[in-house]
Amino acid sequence: MSDEKPLSLYVPEPEFRPGDQPDFSNVPIPSAGVAPKPPLDVEAGDIRDLAYTIIRVMNRDGEAVGEWADMLTDEQVKIGLEDMLRVRAFDARMLMAQRQGKTSFYMQALGEEAIACASQKALEPGDMNFPSYRQQGLLLSTDYPMVDMINQIYSNAADPLKGRQLPIMYSSKEHGFFTISGNLATQFVQGVGWAMASAIKGDTKIATSWIGEGSTAENDFHSALVFASTYRAPVVLNIVNNQWAISTYQGIARGKAATFASRGLGFGIPSLRVDGNDYLAVYAVAKWAADRARAGHGPTLIEHVTYRMGGHSTSDDPSAYRAKEESAKWPLGDPIERLKTYLIKRGVWSEAQHLQMREMVESQVAEAQKQAEKNGTLHDGPHSSPAEMFEDVFKEMPTHLRRQRQEAGF
Repeated sequence: MSDEKPLSLYVPEPEFRPGDQPDFSNVPIPSAGVAPKPPLDVEAGDIRDLAYTIIRVMNRDGEAVGEWADMLTDEQVKIGLEDMLRVRAFDARMLMAQRQGKTSFYMQALGEEAIACASQKALEPGDMNFPSYRQQGLLLSTDYPMVDMINQIYSNAADPLKGRQLPIMYSSKEHGFFTISGNLATQFVQGVGWAMASAIKGDTKIATSWIGEGSTAENDFHSALVFASTYRAPVVLNIVNNQWAISTYQGIARGKAATFASRGLGFGIPSLRVDGNDYLAVYAVAKWAADRARAGHGPTLIEHVTYRMGGHSTSDDPSAYRAKEESAKWPLGDPIERLKTYLIKRGVWSEAQHLQMREMVESQVAEAQKQAEKNGTLHDGPHSSPAEMFEDVFKEMPTHLRRQRQEAGF
């Protein structure tokens, strides 16, 4: 008989499960304003600490402090607040629409609104986002029509994608929004490739790619970092760490790495962690990374530390795998409430103005939904013709597709 101890696997477990009382008091949250702002041409090793801390601008009193502060005017901040309120109102409407059977599927950005909305403001026309499926704020903070978004969600006759995509998988080249893919992590290599092509052409446009922390376990994540690092692609690589994949907490994908941002250091990519619920910090870091890419200094990896307040999708019940009070106890708070507090602290906003703005955007979303429903819903139609599946595939339709279309009676 062998005296050797049998081998066993270590399976990471979240700190809190259903029935537990969450306590984040032992989670280290760096003070706002202490993280330095490096020069654009900095090397990864020179800012190693920024991959392990969290860059924050707004302190707990609602004040903006530190080297990353004062990058936006009060009017720009108000626009950001309106953008986030619009995303939240849009999500609430579409969640209800799914429950009413008007669409088959929806995914909220509840609690993560600051990340997409602030990052979009750091970009310029012609730049291209390669989003994952919780970045609707990239469109809702531009002039992309909400009616078109709802038409796509409903898969009705006015769906700009003609029924070819799942709900919420938008696409708009004109608005710098590359088609969302249901396959995880594809947007990372696609974004790097687009950025490389922009550089090869001698263009001035940059790319941003988006991925959830769980998807960093996919091969495409690592392949993207290799190419971005090797060729100094003008790309901003965003990891949205909202603590949970579908039902798996972030420790599974992170493994023994200290942070997700620290993975970029091994590829020689300057990497930073930012408070994803701090609109001012997200904008500051996104603008720094975008300016860096545009100046020819190569890629930046950003980990946005946030929390998914809702379910993974309308098909998910988070109460089955995480503590009920976890969302309310999350130490970085609500991005909308924090930005509202900041503006009030500056004396340029009030609770009455906030309520008025919220009612205005809710009215806008309700009107867009009303207009979209004139074009039909998932179950009430009308829908795009099945003949559309044969269009826009080839510049000139080949013989076999013409034959198949004829056989189908179109």
